[in-house]
Amino acid sequence: MPVDPSLVGRTFPPTAPHEVTEEALAEFAAGLGATYDGTAPPTYPIVLAFEAMNAFLEAEHVDLFRIVHGAQEFAYQRPIVPGDVLTATLSVASLRQIAGNDIIGTTSVVTDASGALVCSTSATLVHRGAEA
Repeated sequence: MPVDPSLVGRTFPPTAPHEVTEEALAEFAAGLGATYDGTAPPTYPIVLAFEAMNAFLEAEHVDLFRIVHGAQEFAYQRPIVPGDVLTATLSVASLRQIAGNDIIGTTSVVTDASGALVCSTSATLVHRGAEA
């Protein structure tokens, strides 16, 4: 079933607060095959963006197994550091149907405990149609 086009412009509730720790950053870096050097890996916000995406998919009854991740971008306002408490809020930026598939553009803003913008992410999700 196609994704409802009226979702464009809709914003979903923020994720639960996520406390950034040295251990979490080191574990994430190790998962990338990198060494943690005291700096958050540039793709670390995907931890929150993925949680926000899953909540969106669940709320809209979209099966994760039909999603292909097409693209991801990050735009930073400041580095992520241990001690940050972050949340992500996802919005549906665009939607188009091509060959029975939905191409969903999302944006997520990642903010700290004071509400200040830390970074924003954009993703392109391909929701494969039933015949795809």
